[in-house]
Amino acid sequence: MRIARWETAGETWEGFVVDDTVVPFPGGLTVADVLARGLDHTRNLFEQVDPASATRIEDVRLLAPVVPTSIRDFVAFEEHVEGMTADAEGVGHVPPEWYEAPTFYFTNPHTVLGPDDVLQPPVTQRLDFELELAIVVGAAPGVGESNLSAADSASVIFGYTIMNDWSARDLQMREMAVRLGPAKGKDFGTALGPWIVTADELAPRLDDEGFLAIHAEVYVNGSRIGEDMISNAGWPFPEFVAYASRSSRVVPGDVLGSGTVGNGGCLGELWGRSGTVTPPPLIEGDQVRMIVEGIGDLVGTVGAPASVPDPAVARVRPRNRR
Repeated sequence: MRIARWETAGETWEGFVVDDTVVPFPGGLTVADVLARGLDHTRNLFEQVDPASATRIEDVRLLAPVVPTSIRDFVAFEEHVEGMTADAEGVGHVPPEWYEAPTFYFTNPHTVLGPDDVLQPPVTQRLDFELELAIVVGAAPGVGESNLSAADSASVIFGYTIMNDWSARDLQMREMAVRLGPAKGKDFGTALGPWIVTADELAPRLDDEGFLAIHAEVYVNGSRIGEDMISNAGWPFPEFVAYASRSSRVVPGDVLGSGTVGNGGCLGELWGRSGTVTPPPLIEGDQVRMIVEGIGDLVGTVGAPASVPDPAVARVRPRNRR
């Protein structure tokens, strides 16, 4: 099954993608409702759709397929880390801590973009994309509880969607030099889409170790920049969920990104390996197209930078104690 949200005639609708049409959920349900009820309920709902209410996809504007309750983004591909940490000779240095646990950061669920949306980036000289696969959490035994096992976490994965973690590398590097972030280097836009493909659809592509063996690639203005297998991640997806739930909770509607794939999943990795800013950073008018096997494609276009006031600089204080 494919789950989508779309807009037509000024109204937002939510439902299934059936062939080349979209069909609203029966009873006016939303994607949030469906995630809260789980996959079994969704299968039953699919049997109740009214074909007469179908609309051609080409006649609607697809939206991000979920309004996330939170977004965690992992850094799960060793090759990506190597490229982003490369020295002047192009040699990467993966920190030993990377191997110890599937590290993630939180990003902003309020600046999510959908398919074909135009990104309004911050003022940056190093605008980049990140090709990722994301899981969407749904209702299942244990969801909402803390400290899930990897085995329990598998059933929490409702489905998958493509994720583009737009990044301003110059802002990101300034923030992370202060041992915090990324923040403004990332939170201006995260694209999701074109729809959610339910986990049962891709289950046949899981290998013997539980890794999802599907291909992903990314193009800028029609030229392929990178491609990789999702199964090259350091951890299978249920282990992301389990780690996220440690002393915490995951709930229906949470989105967990895989992190950027290797082999050119972003420009920053290629800049690190070559020691040059080649290919060049993204600029206004550039189109980024991501294709993930078994899901579809997610397209985004770079718009004009936002006009914002300059940040305030720190005041050097005398450190009075009284």
